[in-house]
Amino acid sequence: MMKQILQKDIAEEVSSNPFYSNIKNTSFLVTGATGMLASYIVHLLAYLSKEKKQKIEIYALVRDQKKAETYFEDYVGESFFHILIQDVCEKIDLSESVDYIIHAAGNASPYAIEHNPTDLIKANLLGTINLLDFSRKHPVKKILYTSTREVYGDVTNLPDGSFLSEDSVGLLDHYDNRSCYPESKKMAEQIFKSYGRQYHIPYVIARIAHVYGPGMNLKNDGRVMSDFISDVLGGKNIEMKSSGLAVRAFCYLSDAVNALFRILLTGNCTVYNVANENEPISVASLAQKIVTLGGTASQKVVYLKNADLSGYCTYVRKGLSTARLSQLGWAPRIPLDEGILRTIHSYRT
Repeated sequence: MMKQILQKDIAEEVSSNPFYSNIKNTSFLVTGATGMLASYIVHLLAYLSKEKKQKIEIYALVRDQKKAETYFEDYVGESFFHILIQDVCEKIDLSESVDYIIHAAGNASPYAIEHNPTDLIKANLLGTINLLDFSRKHPVKKILYTSTREVYGDVTNLPDGSFLSEDSVGLLDHYDNRSCYPESKKMAEQIFKSYGRQYHIPYVIARIAHVYGPGMNLKNDGRVMSDFISDVLGGKNIEMKSSGLAVRAFCYLSDAVNALFRILLTGNCTVYNVANENEPISVASLAQKIVTLGGTASQKVVYLKNADLSGYCTYVRKGLSTARLSQLGWAPRIPLDEGILRTIHSYRT
């Protein structure tokens, strides 16, 4: 069912947005290509190349060849599609030049933050430096870096009800266990800025918040949307590790990818927030919604005591302003209920 949902999403996305025709006869390098966002981007580019005859050359950088060949089995052997097997933390092993790079390699899950922080840091820092050094030797039209809303840190110093613009600044406790993720993302942004200043490499940064959809990792992820959907699909009760009073706002995958391409192709600033603030929801309400939409009559939400929350962000949330992104013509299209249903159906056979 995953393939059908993705194909429907991508066909709908391309038919609704004529700006995708602007990337015909181009080439893309996509890092972390089997991740949720990156794999959707690869599928969309392949659709444009294969179905729309736009002649787009795709280089998908991954560490796991078997996983990549499974994800992209419909394109293996196609002349436009190339799998580049390597760790982004090593020198980029590509002799060809590309027009665009989308740097999406790196893990953001609480599980990875808790159990593999050093690899996470390496992907964000060494991976970024390797791509920028590649771009010095092979000039590109633009690089897009997928950053995170978490670089803003603790923003309790800002007034209640305020939204974070791209110029907002908060505080990060650099010694907190979780800070391996936002601190390395924050430093990667500075690396982009420094290379841009010194070597004039064109780049844009997307600070992304809470994207979900087909292709999410449902095993040992630790983020609420992934864990709740995994529980429901497994026929289990949803297990809450907190009171559930924290509020989140979720952006469906196709809306996020639409934002990324708008930023890459038409962005005239260097940093953009990407979020869907139309339907903020408490974690407890989200859990109940997922049970209602995808569970059985016997499934329910249960609350655990003394759960380990060390990999989770505890900062008080403020919404992201997407005014800058909206000026590029972007607006989210998929309501939360519809996005959850599409995601659940994509994992059912």
